[in-house]
Amino acid sequence: MPRKTASPAKPPPFVLWREVLVAYAMPAVMAGIGGAATGQSELMIAAATTIGGTSAVVATLLGARLLRRPDRSWTLRPPRALLAAGFGITAAALALLAGWSGAHWLPRIPTLADSPWPARLRIDLPVSAAIAATVTTWRWRGSRPRRHRQH
Repeated sequence: MPRKTASPAKPPPFVLWREVLVAYAMPAVMAGIGGAATGQSELMIAAATTIGGTSAVVATLLGARLLRRPDRSWTLRPPRALLAAGFGITAAALALLAGWSGAHWLPRIPTLADSPWPARLRIDLPVSAAIAATVTTWRWRGSRPRRHRQH
């Protein structure tokens, strides 16, 4: 009697709301713990706002866009790590522009003139966006069925 060969396991599904929840919670918790451990109340506030918020927004926008892409698109051709790194670098560059712009213009608002918060945008936004885009892309690509080359 021939042995049955196990079929390859189906990859886990990419569920956008879970990705967004994790994209918000993990950096917010980690930065919040760091702020609490070092006594930096500014970091604890940033953890819940600019750090976690940026991650959640990037995961939402990128995850929704990736879900709308057909599986036969160019996103399944490059290696998973290269695709994730490319999206991470692109998100970081866009967020860096937003962070620099915000750090320049927001202090002109009288209520934010003396706040240290706008200056944090230069670092919080690009770092959070890069991590969220990389992880979201990595997990999305991992949820796609593998294509086998035909000889």
